[in-house]
Amino acid sequence: MQSVIPASLTITHESAKTLLKCKGDWTIENLLEVADQLENLTPQPNIFWDVAEISEIDSAGIALWQLSNRTLEQKGHKCETIGIRNEHSRLYRLLYSESFQNSPPPDSPSWLYRLGRETHFSVLGIGSFLSFLGEAFILLFFTLRHPQLIRYRSIGTHILETGANALPIIAISAFLIGVVVAYQSVVQLQKFGADIFIVDMIGISLTRELAPLITAIVVAGRSGSAFTAQIGAMKMTQEIDAMKTMGFDPFTFLVWPRVFALMIVMPLLIFFADMVGIFGGMVIAHAQSNLSFTEFIHRLQGALALKHYLIGILKGPFFAFLIAFVSTYRGFQVSMNTESIGHYTTKSVVNSIFLVIACDALFSILLTELKL
Repeated sequence: MQSVIPASLTITHESAKTLLKCKGDWTIENLLEVADQLENLTPQPNIFWDVAEISEIDSAGIALWQLSNRTLEQKGHKCETIGIRNEHSRLYRLLYSESFQNSPPPDSPSWLYRLGRETHFSVLGIGSFLSFLGEAFILLFFTLRHPQLIRYRSIGTHILETGANALPIIAISAFLIGVVVAYQSVVQLQKFGADIFIVDMIGISLTRELAPLITAIVVAGRSGSAFTAQIGAMKMTQEIDAMKTMGFDPFTFLVWPRVFALMIVMPLLIFFADMVGIFGGMVIAHAQSNLSFTEFIHRLQGALALKHYLIGILKGPFFAFLIAFVSTYRGFQVSMNTESIGHYTTKSVVNSIFLVIACDALFSILLTELKL
């Protein structure tokens, strides 16, 4: 059975000219990354499609090329195709009759077409991510059977980078959240003479919900984006290809050390955020309600049940798992151009934050149903 050659698109910019060099099998199951590159393309006025090295192409590949070509021409670019093979030319003529070629292109695709296209690519993206997860877990089971393959030094390095080096920004964020919650609570509770309940508000809301969520968002923006950029840069410089050539598995060396490190440090960062956030609330409670630090701590001991603190800490490994896997997955999606690093880094942060919030919502629903 003939092996599939991954579809690729190399973009070269010159003075007033952009060369799009197409390689591999442009078939329907192989076009997701190429489609993303074409969607984010910012070309020069003159565009040359070099399709000489396309080995196989089907109707989906022809349609992607034709749609991209027409879209670029509508924007005022001059497009030219070089190196098209006879069998590919016959397929193109079969799919696009003369009457269709001479018909004026539509101003823009309909909303139904755009919805279908985005849905299609979203489903393919989910399938690709699940495949990435499956491969990673298969290699994890293999690694656990051979503990000597675990990269302990790499895990330690990432613990330092994602944990200790993140403490300043976590401290600032948590302190300000504690200040905001305390200020808003004082304003409302003073109307009813219930200033003492500010301790309950700060203690429970911070430890159970706000501290884990804010910590995860900061980590996603700081460490998650770094994971994507690091792996993306390695892919651009072909370091990952070199690792595979030398027999080193990228999942063992690049994915799992980052996942383990983040899952270890996230509960510790949440604990740190709890302490700093409560301290921020304590300062505002003292300034606005003359509640002494001793009274605040005494009230906190009775108001804050252990379960609220443990629930917040328990969320940490789940949030870390989502952030680390999404970030590394997006890093492996980076193509051979600098623009894709920024594109997939942005996707990494957005996807991570969305999944963290969705996971937090599921936790809230589940724990409420369990009456915890």
